[in-house]
Amino acid sequence: MRRSIIAALLLVAVSARAQSPAPQPIFTYQQVMIPMRDGVHLQTAILTPVGTRGPLPILFRRTPYGVPDSAPAALPANLKELYADGYIFVIQNLRGRFKSEGGFKLTSQVNLADSTSTNETTDAYDSIDWLVKNVADNNGKVGMYGVSYDGLTTALALLHPHPALKAMSEQASPVDQWMNDDDHRYGALRYSYSFEYAVMEQADKSKNTHFGFETYDSYSWYLALGPVSNLNSKYLHGSIPYWNDEVAHPDYDDFWKREAWVRQLHSSTVPNLNVAGFWDQEDPWGPWQIFRHAAEHDPDHTNFMVAGPWYHGQWQAPRGDSLGLMANGGHETSREFRETIEAPFFRHYLHGEGEKPAWRASTFQSGSNKWRTYAEWPPRESKPTNLYLNSNGTLSFAKPVAQSGRAAFREYVSDPANPVPYRQRPISPTYPAGDWRTWEIADQRFVDNRPDVLSYVSAPLDHDLTITGEVAADLFASTSGTDADFIVKLIDVYPENATPNAWDEDTGPAPGQYARSVNGYELPVAMEVRRGRYNTSYEHPRALVAGAPEEWKIPLRDRDYVFLEGHRLMVQVQSTWFPLIDRNPQKFVPSIYKATAADFTKATQRVYSSPGRPSHIVLPVMP
Repeated sequence: MRRSIIAALLLVAVSARAQSPAPQPIFTYQQVMIPMRDGVHLQTAILTPVGTRGPLPILFRRTPYGVPDSAPAALPANLKELYADGYIFVIQNLRGRFKSEGGFKLTSQVNLADSTSTNETTDAYDSIDWLVKNVADNNGKVGMYGVSYDGLTTALALLHPHPALKAMSEQASPVDQWMNDDDHRYGALRYSYSFEYAVMEQADKSKNTHFGFETYDSYSWYLALGPVSNLNSKYLHGSIPYWNDEVAHPDYDDFWKREAWVRQLHSSTVPNLNVAGFWDQEDPWGPWQIFRHAAEHDPDHTNFMVAGPWYHGQWQAPRGDSLGLMANGGHETSREFRETIEAPFFRHYLHGEGEKPAWRASTFQSGSNKWRTYAEWPPRESKPTNLYLNSNGTLSFAKPVAQSGRAAFREYVSDPANPVPYRQRPISPTYPAGDWRTWEIADQRFVDNRPDVLSYVSAPLDHDLTITGEVAADLFASTSGTDADFIVKLIDVYPENATPNAWDEDTGPAPGQYARSVNGYELPVAMEVRRGRYNTSYEHPRALVAGAPEEWKIPLRDRDYVFLEGHRLMVQVQSTWFPLIDRNPQKFVPSIYKATAADFTKATQRVYSSPGRPSHIVLPVMP
């Protein structure tokens, strides 16, 4: 009897669905092959809003990841605000990807002096020229936008913009793949990410390929693999062109300088909304460099900077109300960014409605959990202030003084055979797992008790401490080897008696109050690595003098953060960060990528804290 009732109810439900009208399409879809100046054709999808009266501006995105083969049945959350204003959305596969013709090089080298060369800058120009002439009901104005690689192809249009390109939002674009962002950090290879991404994009032009690991814990896999050279000899066999280029060019030579396209940018050529995440695990540096280079000549004030509490691309997520355990005080920062910054920016420049931003930089400041705007960056009132590492393991704003009977340094043994993991094991492959996105805010207590990690901790703060601007580390250190890496982490240590009462499952904690799970949470605010062989020259590496102290200047990028009263500051120092960064043999060799297993050796590292060698962090403190 019960089965009969259920069957009857199901029949009613099916009948009701059959009688309800089918959802109306929101876009018309067209796919075209747009010709470039050298005869190559690029696969392009055109999505025109249904029922919107034109003419409309075009929003153009260029990608290596594949274009949609049909119109979406529902509106993606990240397009809601833009769709409401009315745009023709155009998405194009880069040359050599999927059905686009030509070869995909996975490089951003642009030679504007050669009128016969083709690159992402010329392809953007040619595509825009075709679109404004051939897409029905467009108003002759084009905007470009995109995140990560799509942000790069957007930003490259700055070098020679088409006259119809009236606005862009470069979001998380890399600018110099040897100096920072995806592939390296000041010459230190971002090992696992560089390898896995190169495979993803160049193993097969018709799909995004995930490398097949034999073990889930990639830490174990990379460690068992041995030296970097074994990747080609055992697995790739020279089949991935970009990986071949990486290992053939270990130093900052002409190959990488040509790749560093931002060296050609010295003015604001198109109104540009640069967007960065403070905890972006892939491209946190590039947008700030584009912003600074465009600011060299910006008489019309069309160059803007936005940054927030986001991992890579999180500002395109539906809400953005938290990042890991770090809540944003009830703010849905991603939605707020799109509603109050991104959509109004394009609305002004492409629809001619509303005012352009009155600020140069807008950030969501974590800790205070407030949106801030600045007339200049960094703000003039921000003052560089030294936070010193003391030999007793404390931090203080007072410079170290000589103390008899106490060593003016701390030391540890770094062993490449047992490297410090960059996040808690097991470490899943970079793609397609989701935990890669949030490792930069992972609780650092997982390395607290390792003998090869030094921790320095301050007393609890008696007032809020706000840092706004560029953070840097200035270490005085030595090694018993002839090469070394030093990794520095600036950490916010939450109090152990964090109040759990105000926790809400939807909005997170109220400002100044926390979930029980964050008691003692060691939140990374800034982290970076510096490779010793490049301490004096990026172009010409040199061996370190064993046992000789020297200065290590380690940029920790731009930040806007409040360390709250009752919290403590922590600095951690270590020499391995695996497999995010390849292992330094700690013995100087001409190229680490050609090092053999016999080259890897233990080394004793010393960090000095004396009046003559005062290791410290430079904090941009606001009054």
